[in-house]
Amino acid sequence: MTEISSLGEFGLIDRLTDKLDKVNDSTLRGVGDDAAVMRYGSDRDVLVTTDLLLENVHFDLTYVPLKHLGYKAAVVNFSDIYAMNGTPRQITVSLGISRRFTVEHIEELYAGIRYACERYGVDLVGGDTSSSNQGLVISITCIGDAKPEDIVYRDGAKPTDLICVSGDLGAAYMGLQVLEREKVASAGRKDFIPDFSGKEYLVERQLKPEARRDIIEELAQAGIRPTSMMDVSDGLSSELLHICKLSHTGCRVYEDRIPIDYQTAVMAEEVNMNLVTAALNGGEDYELLFTVPLTAHDKVEKLEGIKVIGYITEPNLGCAMITRDGGEIPLRAQGWNPLVAEDSEDTSLSQSPAEDKE
Repeated sequence: MTEISSLGEFGLIDRLTDKLDKVNDSTLRGVGDDAAVMRYGSDRDVLVTTDLLLENVHFDLTYVPLKHLGYKAAVVNFSDIYAMNGTPRQITVSLGISRRFTVEHIEELYAGIRYACERYGVDLVGGDTSSSNQGLVISITCIGDAKPEDIVYRDGAKPTDLICVSGDLGAAYMGLQVLEREKVASAGRKDFIPDFSGKEYLVERQLKPEARRDIIEELAQAGIRPTSMMDVSDGLSSELLHICKLSHTGCRVYEDRIPIDYQTAVMAEEVNMNLVTAALNGGEDYELLFTVPLTAHDKVEKLEGIKVIGYITEPNLGCAMITRDGGEIPLRAQGWNPLVAEDSEDTSLSQSPAEDKE
C-alpha cells in the first residue's frame, strides 16, 4: 500500500486524474491550472475553481476572527480566477458546522464573505450546510469568465520570457509567525492582549489578503498579455516550478530582485529564519507570478507594483536562483504540503496553511 504522504498533494492529484478523458466538448481545460475552463457557445469562456478550508488545518480560530476568515475564504477563490486573467462573477458557499458554533458565529463568518463579494463585485448565489464532527469546514466554489483569447494558463512560458511578480513576498508567512507567537504567549492568561506593534502589515497579510485585481487591470491597460500566470499561494519556488514543469522550460531567479517588505525582514531576523527562504517558500501571499515576452520589458518595467525577478530558460538548464554573490542554487518546492505526515522528515514550511488548487 502507498502512503498518501509519500506522494504529496500534487502527486496525489496527478495520480487520481491520470488519463482522465473528457467526454464533453464544452470542457476546454480541467485539472492542472488555477481554474477549469468551459465553453458553452458564447463569446466568453467560463472559469470554475473550488477551495476547501478545514479548521485546525488551514485556520486556527484561536487568533483568526470569523469575519476575517469569511473574507479570506472568498478572496483566495477570486485570486484563482484573476490568475487565469479572468473576472470572478459568482460564488457558492458550503459549510460543515459543529455544535459549538451559534447562529451569531455563522452570521459573523458570512459578514466577511458578503463584504468580500461587495468589494469585488461578486454574487453569492447558493451553497449547502451540514453538521460536522471536526469543527468548521468551508468549501467555496467561484465561477468567473473571460474572453477565450485573454485566458492565461500555467503552460505558456517560453525561453527568454521575463519572470514577474506583484507586490512583496513572505509577509503572510511572517504574519503567521507573529500570530503563533502571541498564541503561545497567551496560554493560560485570560487578560492577555496580543502585541502586534510594528507587525501590523504582516498580520493583515495573513488574516486579510487581497486578490490582485488591480494588477490584472494594469496589465490590460498596458496592452500586456502574460504568457503564463498563477497566484502565489504555496510559495514562489513551488509556483515557479509548476510553470516551468508545465511549460517544459527552466528558469533563473535573482535573489536580490525578490521583493520583500521591511517588516518581513525584521520579523525573519527575530525568529532566526532565513529571509529568502521565507519569501521563496512561505506561501499565502496571493500575489501574481507571471511571465511576459522579452519584448514587453520596457512596458512592464514602468508598471507600479510589479517587479521583474528573472527569466525563463531552455529546459536543460534547470531551475535555479542566482545568489547575491553570483552563485546558483537549485530551486526546490518547499512550500506547505497538507498531505505530508506530521511525523515525516519533510523540510517544508509546514506551519503555513496555504494550499493551492488544481
